[in-house]
Amino acid sequence: MQNKKLFRKISKAVAVGISTVLLFTLMPVGRVSADTVSDLQASIQEKQNQIKAEQGERDKIKSNITNVKQVKAKLEQSKNDLAAYVTELDHTVMEINDKIDSLNEDIFQKQAEIDETKKELDEAIEIKNSQYAAMKKRVQSLYEQGDNYYLELLFTTHGFGDFLNSMENINKLADYDANMYARYNETVDYVTACEEKLESEEASLQELKKAAEEEKAATEELIKTKQEEIAAYQADIAHQAATLQEYEAELAARDSVIAQIEQQVAAQKAQLAQARVYDGGAFCWPAPSYTRVSSEYGYRVHPIYGTQKFHSGVDLAAPSGSPILAAYDGTVVGAAYNASMGNYVMIDHGDNLYTIYMHASKLLVSSGQTVSRGQKIALVGSTGNSTGPHLHFTVKLNGSYVTPWNYIPHP
Repeated sequence: MQNKKLFRKISKAVAVGISTVLLFTLMPVGRVSADTVSDLQASIQEKQNQIKAEQGERDKIKSNITNVKQVKAKLEQSKNDLAAYVTELDHTVMEINDKIDSLNEDIFQKQAEIDETKKELDEAIEIKNSQYAAMKKRVQSLYEQGDNYYLELLFTTHGFGDFLNSMENINKLADYDANMYARYNETVDYVTACEEKLESEEASLQELKKAAEEEKAATEELIKTKQEEIAAYQADIAHQAATLQEYEAELAARDSVIAQIEQQVAAQKAQLAQARVYDGGAFCWPAPSYTRVSSEYGYRVHPIYGTQKFHSGVDLAAPSGSPILAAYDGTVVGAAYNASMGNYVMIDHGDNLYTIYMHASKLLVSSGQTVSRGQKIALVGSTGNSTGPHLHFTVKLNGSYVTPWNYIPHP
């Protein structure tokens, strides 16, 4: 909506400007009234003020564009930093997954060891129980037979020696049963201890796995949060990009307006150059601080090159920094620096009559400016090809240099 209003405003300004250009283009060339010249000058000044105002707005837009670009660049940097951080977090999640996989493998192996140990424990208990049952049966049998067993053994053996051997065998069998039962008990205790150790190790692995899974969940939640922040940055970047696009469109529109107005000013200046009339009034002395002529108009030996050369004006000796005045009313068509002329001012007085003021130390007017007879336009100096402070004053008529003495009073 804002851009549409701006474009309507710009279009209206351009339309008015084009109409003004057409108006002055259709005016007859040649001598015109002073009022027409005044109107042209006022119109040019108005448009130059408009250009200045537009340029001021354009500078503000450029400043805004610079600010938006800086903000956008910071947002993009923050987004890129976050994206890099998320990439690091992704790697962390991958490492945690590898760690969890490794723990799962360790747990699987530990459970297999526990299962094997339980199997060994069951076998050891079964053997222990079998040994205990056999020993219990033998002990019970001896107990039930009591002394009759030993009498029967005595009568059935072939002598007392054989009886002693049988008793020794019975004692050895009892010792064997006791030793084996003890060994199986030790085996059961050992296997039980191994089982408990393995189960403790498995519990530790489960705790490590749980901690790793919690770390993974926390990291994934952090990734989710950072991705939301990245999305927010992306939205801000898109907003800044849209704002930047609007500013650039407005800048282009103002550049177009400035270009249109500059074209109008150029056309009106051309019209003014044709319309300006020199009324034959007397020129004032352009270097009031001094009246001595240090070099005349015409051919002379050049003070620098030492050769016979045409001198296009008169040199008026004056102290450096003293004022240079506009000899007559006119429009400044040149105010710049030239290697030969130094700092110079060129004024159009109408009817193809121009005055040029050279070697100034400082310029006080600018191109396009309207000046009046006797107005200070520069300060005397020695810039360009000059042997000392002076004003080189030149008059040009219909494209050719003429003697200044036709226009300024001879001292």
